Amino acid sequence: MNAFFKALLESFRDLLPILLVIAFFQLFVLQQPFPNLLQMLGGILMVVIGLSLFIHGLRIGLFPIGENMAYDFARKGSLIWLLLFAFALGFGTTVAEPALIAVAAEAATVAVNGGMIENTPERIESYAYNLRMTVAVSVGFAIVLGVFRILKGWPVQYLIISGYIGVVIMTAFAPPEIIGIAYDSGGVTTSTITVPLVTALGVGLASSISGRNPMVDGFGLIAFASLTPMIFVMGYGMLI
Repeated sequence: MNAFFKALLESFRDLLPILLVIAFFQLFVLQQPFPNLLQMLGGILMVVIGLSLFIHGLRIGLFPIGENMAYDFARKGSLIWLLLFAFALGFGTTVAEPALIAVAAEAATVAVNGGMIENTPERIESYAYNLRMTVAVSVGFAIVLGVFRILKGWPVQYLIISGYIGVVIMTAFAPPEIIGIAYDSGGVTTSTITVPLVTALGVGLASSISGRNPMVDGFGLIAFASLTPMIFVMGYGMLI
């Protein structure tokens, strides 16, 4: 219980700068009272409680699960199962990302307004679904690449530099309508569900392999998860 109240205090402290900015511009710049003040305060309270529960859940649930499973796979010594698990983890967490679902739906709506696809429920749903699947597959591939990098001990910076060179090259050939969506897809994948599990996987795997430093080798998977969707979505745009 003490840990939860501590999480409440930390969440409120993290949100305080945002609340002060909003209050300053509303009261001193716009010089208007807050509309529906009680409703707004209730919403802020819900945000604080929800954020606290989420962070507390990460600490006691998702992080230990990711680290323990990475350790068990490394101890089992099966490369195929480890890579399959890495792909499934990246794919599954990305499909469930609320931010990706929202962005894919918005992209489908904009595609209709821009005349890129037909204005039918089937085409809109298909466009959003295919975009989500493309991003999910790209993140699964990214986690596999990141796990393989940890196993081999490759420097992360060389792979990241090579990946962004690929992004620049594909940007020159991809349709202009898909480039912005592709860049945003790289950001929405690194959200509430993907980040804690993928980070725990990398740290747990690096901690369980002799000669690997969790600080050097355990982090960097999220960078791959942000990079590959840009390449895959631009490729998807070129195909359709």
